[in-house]
Amino acid sequence: MHLQYRDAVLEDLPEIVAIYNSTVAGRMVTADTTPVTVESRLPWFHAHGPERRPLWMAYDGETLVGWISFSSFYGRPAYDGTVEVSIYLAENARGKGYGKAVLQYAIDAAPRLSIHTLLGVIFAHNVPSIKLFMDKGFVEWAHLPDIAILDGTPRSVKILGLKVSNP
Repeated sequence: MHLQYRDAVLEDLPEIVAIYNSTVAGRMVTADTTPVTVESRLPWFHAHGPERRPLWMAYDGETLVGWISFSSFYGRPAYDGTVEVSIYLAENARGKGYGKAVLQYAIDAAPRLSIHTLLGVIFAHNVPSIKLFMDKGFVEWAHLPDIAILDGTPRSVKILGLKVSNP
């Protein structure tokens, strides 16, 4: 497997949204309970850029396998070197090892973007994602019990962290 990555452009937003929306019904990955629209994701898209908070498209040959984003943590200047990493894979790409490759790409890219700390904010019942992050060296830094309600069921969230360089 040799993936290629490129910065997302606005024309990618429908595919980004489609991949994201494919996770909503499973109640494992996102706290959104209904699909989002391309229009509703425009501010989120514009908050990303290749120099500080990238949004990358990941391809295996000509096939889009998913996307990765870095999002600011807490929005205050003292946290500029800390980001939340999000990985969303296309339905036909899940369970094939792409997640490991994509997460490693994010880890490797972080220091050149002056990012020293990566966070994964993951539902506690999303065991595959927790395993993926922990296999790449992330450790649990926080457990937030029953802070989300999905279809009437309380769900906990774990924050996994990884120091990729010194601040």
